[in-house]
Amino acid sequence: MQSVNDLLRSIGSGCVTSTAYDTAWIARLGNLDLDLSHSALEWLCENQLPDGSWGAKDIYYYHDRVICTLAAMIALARQGRRMHDKVQIEKGLQALERITSGATGGLASDPNGATVGFEMIVPTLVAEAEKLGLITQQGDRILGRMAKMRAVKLEKLSGKKINKYVTPSFSAEMAGVDGQGILEIDNLQEANGSVANSPSATAYFGIHLKPDEPQALNYLRQVVNPDHGAPAFAPIDIFEVAWTLWNIKLIPDLKFLDEQQLKSHLQFLQSHWNDDIGIGTASNGTIKDGDDSGLVYEVLTGFGVSKDIKAILHYEEPQHFRCFTLESNPSISTNIHILGALRQSGFGTDHPSVEKIMRFLKSVKQPGGFWFDKWHASPYYATSHAVVTFAGYDNSQAESAVEWILATQNPNGAWGHYGISTPEETSYCLQALSAWSIQTGSAQIRKNIQQAYVWLSENLETPHLPLWIGKALYCPSRVVQSSVLSALKLAESII
Repeated sequence: MQSVNDLLRSIGSGCVTSTAYDTAWIARLGNLDLDLSHSALEWLCENQLPDGSWGAKDIYYYHDRVICTLAAMIALARQGRRMHDKVQIEKGLQALERITSGATGGLASDPNGATVGFEMIVPTLVAEAEKLGLITQQGDRILGRMAKMRAVKLEKLSGKKINKYVTPSFSAEMAGVDGQGILEIDNLQEANGSVANSPSATAYFGIHLKPDEPQALNYLRQVVNPDHGAPAFAPIDIFEVAWTLWNIKLIPDLKFLDEQQLKSHLQFLQSHWNDDIGIGTASNGTIKDGDDSGLVYEVLTGFGVSKDIKAILHYEEPQHFRCFTLESNPSISTNIHILGALRQSGFGTDHPSVEKIMRFLKSVKQPGGFWFDKWHASPYYATSHAVVTFAGYDNSQAESAVEWILATQNPNGAWGHYGISTPEETSYCLQALSAWSIQTGSAQIRKNIQQAYVWLSENLETPHLPLWIGKALYCPSRVVQSSVLSALKLAESII
């Protein structure tokens, strides 16, 4: 098993698994970079699922399958040249017909709702697929539903153009060929050549907005994964470092930590902290957000680095705290992480800002006592983070969540929302139960912790599933590994 200190030495720019959606956009580069394009096409052919679709292999998340399959089919139709590609296209056409025919029910089936930018991007993809003859029927059903949601988001821009200062830039490809008037093309790129650190948005930029633009192409060459697929985001250095340290901070005794490595990571986070608006997902990114800011604040102050809480209060809204300015619906995990920051800052449960988050979280809590969040496909992520934050602070909110976690534990000791026991989800639940046990002194759940610990210890080599929600499902591998190591260390302190 990898040690915590080994993990500390490995984290940095961010390790994110490849997605079919982003890889499909790389495949479209064609003559702009034949090597990248051909390698991406090969990845798409090798990663087509048995039913002919593309997307997460072991999880059927409808939005993920729709956007990945549409993007892959368009890429193969535009760039595929070999007979083998034609076979893949035929299989994909059959899958696409099945997917689009069930659009109305499928779009409502995912508990967290759409993947990032889905309602903005899919109408453009569907229109392109129709022009290519890939969709001849049913497409309007998707377009009609998505067009209304797209209009709502565009209305929030109030006539302003999309540039690197607003979150829709992450989905810049939604402008397509005919809608580029909504983009401020000369003010889209980050310093690293990307558009919002998104491989798909950057590939679109390099194909349709500024063909052969050298910085955009260099960015894409640098971020493609060793398997020749494209990650969902790159880089995500702040996210990877912060979430890893948050997980490690839960361990009761940290005397074993490499202090120099820890200090280096804390200095990195501190150097990118803005006293007024906090921090974002990537060190070179223009946009800051409430989720990263809340969690980074808790990490920094938890490790003894003092910060003013005003950067966190910047994200306060009348009924909740926001993640992004133009978000269509609030993020539950963002409010949980900001609550953790307020708690760390010394705010009592009677503080108005704390009470606001408490009310919000209570209002969005599922009947079973758990939470779903729009950044993660499993309810165990948000629910476990909530238990960790509430334990010893507001036990009444945490108690029903703990009961739900216990009630959904599998006979083998693990957890898995999609019918598959996973190390990631098991680690979250083990963190929550251990934190609850430590804070409340409860010994009744020791057996549950023991069972989970045994299963997790025996399944460390099980591949991590893509449970995180971007434009498609993905996995931030080192972040997940840090939650596993943290859970094991926490459980060892109890059993």
